[in-house]
Amino acid sequence: MLEITNLSKTYDNGVRALDKVNLSIPKGMFGLLGPNGAGKSSLMRTIATLQFADSGSVVFDSVDVAAEPHKIRATLGYLPQDFGVYPRICAEDMLDHMAVLKGIGNKKERRELVAELLHQTNLYNDRRKNLSGYSGGMRQRFGIAQALIGDPQLIIVDEPTAGLDPQERNRFHNLLSEIGENVVVILSTHIVEDVADLCPNMAILAGGRIVAQGKPEELVNGLRGRVWRRTVAKAELAQCREEYDVISTRLLAGRQVIHVLADSQPDAGFEPLQPDLEDVYFSTLFGQRQATEEAA
Repeated sequence: MLEITNLSKTYDNGVRALDKVNLSIPKGMFGLLGPNGAGKSSLMRTIATLQFADSGSVVFDSVDVAAEPHKIRATLGYLPQDFGVYPRICAEDMLDHMAVLKGIGNKKERRELVAELLHQTNLYNDRRKNLSGYSGGMRQRFGIAQALIGDPQLIIVDEPTAGLDPQERNRFHNLLSEIGENVVVILSTHIVEDVADLCPNMAILAGGRIVAQGKPEELVNGLRGRVWRRTVAKAELAQCREEYDVISTRLLAGRQVIHVLADSQPDAGFEPLQPDLEDVYFSTLFGQRQATEEAA
């Protein structure tokens, strides 16, 4: 179990990236959903001991991250958003080098571990290829392979599927699903579908604060009967935003489909909609914006 309590972080430029964040994260896949700039990477970097909070605590299996960072690092696997590699080194040699850095000194043990990780991430046939020749999806799978060195019990993956094509994204989902059965895996992303597909528990972070958390199906159930849809001309969109609580819009055949949050049918032109996690996400962000505007 990972326990995050009243965690706050303000950078030197005055940006308050985290504001009294509280989370309890059990074993399994946990989705941290939020827009760019919400504070997700700041939270991941703090958990991974790459920076320290101004106040609050992060405790994993009774180990305080700030007080004993070396203990967390020994059981941590981390795939950051910007994962750099040495381009002229093959995957097999790079994983071997990283295993040495992780403290695995026995050469035979390292060789067996590297082969196992390459098989697990479906990279074994490309193990002698330089990393510069890997596709985006292959590099992400290599990133997971290095994160799994040392049998970590806490794994953090930050925006892992951004830029992947559908086939690679599906392959990556399957890999994460296998990994997340017996350890804590935090999936930090702004892609709603990733969380909907993979995570039995989730939270939404916006403006450095947790604005919603729970099981995806329970959050969706909380919106039932409150989301309405209507197709309008582009010229009508501005007026609709003034009259209704428009939480999202999308184009369909040159016209705008709007989703509106309301306790009853806004008018005869709207039809009820079975909400999904995307509606939860957009309605939560809409509520957060309204609260910020009112506070200002």
